[in-house]
Amino acid sequence: MIDPSANPSEAPSGNAAGINPLTAVACTVIVIAGLKAASGFIVPILTAAFIALLCLPVSRRLQRWGLSATISTFAVVIGVVLLLVILSAVVADSVSDLSESLGSYQSRADGLLKTGTAWLEKMGVDASEIQLSEIIDTKALTGFASSTLQGILAALSNLFLILLIMIFLLFEMIGLPDKLKRALGGPEADISDYTRVTGQLYEYLHIKTALSIVTGVFVGFFTGIAGLDFPVLWGLIAFLFNFVPNVGSIIAAIPAILLALVTGGLGSAALVAGGYLAINTVIGNIIEPRVMGRRLGLSPAIVILSLFFWNWVLGPVGMLLSLPLTMIVKFFLEHSADYQGLAVMLGPADDPAEARPKPKKT
Repeated sequence: MIDPSANPSEAPSGNAAGINPLTAVACTVIVIAGLKAASGFIVPILTAAFIALLCLPVSRRLQRWGLSATISTFAVVIGVVLLLVILSAVVADSVSDLSESLGSYQSRADGLLKTGTAWLEKMGVDASEIQLSEIIDTKALTGFASSTLQGILAALSNLFLILLIMIFLLFEMIGLPDKLKRALGGPEADISDYTRVTGQLYEYLHIKTALSIVTGVFVGFFTGIAGLDFPVLWGLIAFLFNFVPNVGSIIAAIPAILLALVTGGLGSAALVAGGYLAINTVIGNIIEPRVMGRRLGLSPAIVILSLFFWNWVLGPVGMLLSLPLTMIVKFFLEHSADYQGLAVMLGPADDPAEARPKPKKT
């Protein structure tokens, strides 16, 4: 029974004034389910958004050189279109040739299995009990490779839609700071948090893109020197998967090593594996930590978990964009009065974000 004499100003404090945890969990589940269900719609928009974010500093540099916002934006778009058209043509040609060669590669793989079985029997091992052909199903491997290549071609079919969205987003991003100031109260509004997180995204995307380009060029050059088929394709795959944290370089190396094993034998596979190891050790473990430092503000465990989570929600594109997406989630959590603790849990143990002023509860 409610006491009518109670003072209304003495309201319960703490979590009672915030969001119920069960309600928050339910809302989170609904949002994640919606993202997963709408991934076909969201993925082109996200891809276009991050390409636009990557191109925005180039557009601003052209404006500082005297070009108008419209001309500079269209100049950037034309450059991106030309680059993507060239890459798409190269990839489509390589994928087509590789698809046609899968049958011969399967025959060579079957022959390699027979050679391995004969070697085991020569060493006194009863290979009939091991049944390598069932453990390593070459038809399943070639089928998986074929479906993967078809997925790459399907992704290229969204190129026009991505470019169209990118054009409009690039124009929108140019005036976004002014719109934010007006939305927050006027020209003197504080948007330092917005500029901080966008600065982190700019820096991450630019550094990661530059290092990924270097990785792709070295991998393509090395595989060409090693005599491996389709070196341009392996360089492009290395470029793309270098955006995947920690395990991307391993994923990119596996198909090239398997192809070297099938076409050139164990020695060729060892040579290709050694080349990938050397390139990724120098760039991924020596150069990148020195250049990137601790700018991401994410825990190493969260980096790995976000990789699997976004891949599950959005597919391969989510895997490539897992770090930027997680950085954005952490930014919104930092500015939520109820979930600042979750933002701290996403960051490293000595996250400098904890020293920033926290938003007050209203």
